Amino acid sequence: MNDTKHEILKDKNMALFFSLGVSLETWHDIGMIDREVAIYNELSKYFKHIYFFTYGDDGDLKFKSHLAPNITVVPQKFIRHNMKYSAILYSFMLPVIQRKILKHIDIFKTNQMTAAWSAALSKLIFRKKLVVRTGFMWSFNFAKEHPKSQKLWLTKNTEKFAYKLADAAITTSQSSFNYVEQNYHPRRQSLITNYVETEVFKPLDRTKKPGSICFVGSLGKPKNIPALLEALKGLPYYIDIIGSGPLSGKLQEFAANNGVKANFLGNIPNHKLPEILNQHELFILPSLWEGMPKTLLEAMACGLPVIGTNIAGIQEVIEDGENGILCDTDSGSIQQAIKRMMADEKLKKRLGENARKTIVEDYSLDYLMEKELELMERLV
Repeated sequence: MNDTKHEILKDKNMALFFSLGVSLETWHDIGMIDREVAIYNELSKYFKHIYFFTYGDDGDLKFKSHLAPNITVVPQKFIRHNMKYSAILYSFMLPVIQRKILKHIDIFKTNQMTAAWSAALSKLIFRKKLVVRTGFMWSFNFAKEHPKSQKLWLTKNTEKFAYKLADAAITTSQSSFNYVEQNYHPRRQSLITNYVETEVFKPLDRTKKPGSICFVGSLGKPKNIPALLEALKGLPYYIDIIGSGPLSGKLQEFAANNGVKANFLGNIPNHKLPEILNQHELFILPSLWEGMPKTLLEAMACGLPVIGTNIAGIQEVIEDGENGILCDTDSGSIQQAIKRMMADEKLKKRLGENARKTIVEDYSLDYLMEKELELMERLV
């Protein structure tokens, strides 16, 4: 570390407000704790102290080994976790319950929009800087999944409240950037995409399993897995599906009933994924909508040829025919993309090499951390 670089931050404290109901244990159980804390372990080298305000109990403290020495975990206090709506109640009371810590913090930052009101209320009370960071747009995603829900007004008004108070906004994709700009007009907005630990996710000398395809992600409606399984019917390939979610049972049943060779592997710790990804011929992400998909970036960093659907978020990363293949969201288009890729070894090699180059140049942890540090310096 350069001792004089970002010196203005060395006596500053930052707080990260976790999403509603999310804890370090949550991150650990779904295998993403090392990925999520990576940037804060790096940022901690430039800040005096970083605090994680989580919705876990004291059990969150056992994950201290994943964190830099000057990162303190502040779990949910004084409200029983087994009480109905305990997380919601705590999210509104947090600024009062944790006031002794909050008054000494210089920058409040959200991780996602859910529970961003905790950070926004803390800004109102303590008059510190507020950075509203979102990896996906809550109101946009909610409207996609629940277009007729009466709760849509809640998501939009939460975003309006948070952005009105924010000193700066961080969005991770150009489509999200445009959405925030058009709907909320924040004082300052920065496009800082999701990052990849390119020294962890990299090409490895591993034998590829013939006919192997890999998917990593949550097993819910946005990922469009039913169309992917439909596309694989009749093809001589198999797919390893890593992740969990509400559709897991139905997807396994569909695969079994339709002769699709699919292995459902559940959640796997993030840092074990490079070993698995490197054994596959192809990575695919057939989503209906996305923010800035981390699993796609990580697969590309491993030098895998990738297929993604031609939607916002994915189309910002994949340049069709250059570092991956874009297809439509229907099963027929997905199937044609798989056939095209698997039939052409030279294409796979070229796209995989270009994919790695894209991530190293534009999505590395160090590169994106610098952008965040520059934003924090401007605020203080």
